[in-house]
Amino acid sequence: MFTVYALYSESNDKIYIGYTSDLDARMISHNELSTKGYTMKYRPWKLIYTEVFEDKRAAIQREKSLKSARGRAFIWSIIGG
Repeated sequence: MFTVYALYSESNDKIYIGYTSDLDARMISHNELSTKGYTMKYRPWKLIYTEVFEDKRAAIQREKSLKSARGRAFIWSIIGG
């Protein structure tokens, strides 16, 4: 199982979109463990959206779709409304 997810940093008004096979561990990494990178700079992150896929290829394809302009607009619409 693979999860495509979107995070929101309310304090910085930023979003992050990714995929993982272990969402709980990935959330800990984003909010506590990482020592460098984009997600460390904009903590704390709140999980705002998920989709689950059986196939890794399908998850990657959906992640790319959500990272497009239309996909980001969809994520921002969740945040705004």
